[in-house]
Amino acid sequence: MAKIVAEHLKYKYPLSEKLALYDISFTIEPGEFIGIIGENNAGKSTLCQAMVGIVPNFYKGAYGGKVLIGDMEIAKSNISDICKKVGIVFQNPFNQVTGCKLTVYEEVAFGLENMGLPRSEMIDRIDYSLKLLDIYKYKDRNPFDLSGGQMQRMAIASIIAMRPEVIILDEPTSQLDPQGSEEVFRAVQNLSREGITIIMVEHKMEKIAEYSDRVMLLHEGKLIAFETPEKIFSRDDLDCYGVTAPAYTRICKSLGIKNKKTGFYPVTLEETKSLIGFSEKERCPYDQN
Repeated sequence: MAKIVAEHLKYKYPLSEKLALYDISFTIEPGEFIGIIGENNAGKSTLCQAMVGIVPNFYKGAYGGKVLIGDMEIAKSNISDICKKVGIVFQNPFNQVTGCKLTVYEEVAFGLENMGLPRSEMIDRIDYSLKLLDIYKYKDRNPFDLSGGQMQRMAIASIIAMRPEVIILDEPTSQLDPQGSEEVFRAVQNLSREGITIIMVEHKMEKIAEYSDRVMLLHEGKLIAFETPEKIFSRDDLDCYGVTAPAYTRICKSLGIKNKKTGFYPVTLEETKSLIGFSEKERCPYDQN
């Protein structure tokens, strides 16, 4: 599977005087689940677009450094080769619907048709993707008759069916209710466990803390930190970067409860329960379930 490497990545949009990405370098190992956080205009979406070649090949602008997925340099590769390695799911699913297919099933099949896959393999991939996102029951429905959340899950299914080595999701749950968000996170986590590298931009810090292996903190186009969720959300300067720690972390900070072994605050409900001594049979007062 592919390793992702960014080396001194810089980018400035046309007509802009300010860099959208400023000298960013990092390495992502195969199969990692990476969360990307930061306030608006931190560079999160631009970074995602740089990893699939939209920046600079579509938006143009001033570009420096490079992004490698495996041995492929993204900015110098053609779109057909990139699509075999990496897929992206945008915040607004309307940006991904082709508009030329009459059913959800046909919409998910669109990319596979362009790949020239055998019919039997296409069916297997489509069925798997639709069932994974719990939208198989809508397979015969027109894509534009779906709700926003259902349409977003269809967009994700279309990417999963392509079976790329890397899947990038730019705020994929912004239009989903809590149950739908949880379904998407669990489905994406399963893909990560199968070896697919996941990169997700999200504003739901509790979800990022729970599912991410590591978290990127961006601010004004700069990579501030790239660490485990515990290290990121235990920082005392998060407010300076427009980020609010998960609720459990904030509660434990106010109570002065840390993990004595690591020195960091807990970031999930289960970690919080273990530190304050709740057994499985006891109910934590902060547990809403």
